[in-house]
Amino acid sequence: MRRALSLVAGAGLVAIAFGAASRVADTREGLIAEVVTLLAGLVGVSLVLYGLLAGARPAPRPSTAHLPAPARAPSARDFTIGAGGLGLAVLLIGGLVVTAGWQWGALGSVMLLPMIAGSAFLCGRFLRAR
Repeated sequence: MRRALSLVAGAGLVAIAFGAASRVADTREGLIAEVVTLLAGLVGVSLVLYGLLAGARPAPRPSTAHLPAPARAPSARDFTIGAGGLGLAVLLIGGLVVTAGWQWGALGSVMLLPMIAGSAFLCGRFLRAR
């Protein structure tokens, strides 16, 4: 019952968001319509996702004797992916620095930090294994 109510309320809020989007303009009323669009869309999509996914349980796994998986040696593919990720990060951050300035480059490097760390880990793991 709660899931169905969430789906209906979420769908209603998404419809309100679409309706308010047609009234967005460069006026005070248009700015209010924009806020209504954004908030109703956010809450509506959240409620729809809750209604669809709430109570979903993962299927139980059959109990089997778990043997530890043998550790896989790092391959040249790991190094290639890591080096490619680091190269892409340098390219993206360099593009930000050239076009928008060092402040945006710093912000971009913070946002790309998980990718940089993962790529550096792949490269380091490959180099340590040699």
